[in-house]
Amino acid sequence: MRRRLFWIVMLVVAFALIFLIRNSDSTDGLSNTDVGYGIYYGLLALVVGASVLALYGRKLARAFNAALIWLVIALSLIVAYTYRNEMSEVYERVMAELMPGRTFNRGTNVVEIVRGRNGDFQVRTQINGVRIPMVLDTGASAVVLTQEAAKAAGLPIEVLTYDVNVDTANGRTKAASVTLDSVAVGSIVERAVPALIAQPGQLRTSLLGMNFLKRLESWEMRGDKVVMRGYP
Repeated sequence: MRRRLFWIVMLVVAFALIFLIRNSDSTDGLSNTDVGYGIYYGLLALVVGASVLALYGRKLARAFNAALIWLVIALSLIVAYTYRNEMSEVYERVMAELMPGRTFNRGTNVVEIVRGRNGDFQVRTQINGVRIPMVLDTGASAVVLTQEAAKAAGLPIEVLTYDVNVDTANGRTKAASVTLDSVAVGSIVERAVPALIAQPGQLRTSLLGMNFLKRLESWEMRGDKVVMRGYP
């Protein structure tokens, strides 16, 4: 079986080469370059065919199965590379659905966030370049950071003055006023954002309040999602 297939491959390659050479002599035939490429690829096919026969012998069916598997893998990689941008968008959207707080960038300045299981819009925010978990709170007039978040963002919490009156669910308290270098939500970045720092033990989670949302071109609730649109 192995020897028979070998000679079949040899005959096919030989006939192909004869055809190429004969056609190269005619006016409308192949050029010398085409003949050269034909001979090269013919010899390459011969070497590959002989190698397959030598490696697999009588188990030629396994060789074809292996070749088919590699062909499918190669085609899959080609398709994945061709549609890499679309696949990346699908991946980001799925991850945003599965991981509350993860932002999905719909373009340069449009961000979509999915509501969490507890009903809040958790937001993975970058404060001064540091990732700070926050909760979107339309009832809060300003961005409010916990002591831990303020320290992580590099703010000088040791010298803050808590002289701003703040009304909370537990009554009136005081907070410190600061200006954040940057607040980023996905692809939306706002600079020089006024914020408040809560006193130790006064706040469990940092709040993304209305003074950030008012800087945007628009924002809206769409069912279990909030869509933010920044200025170009």
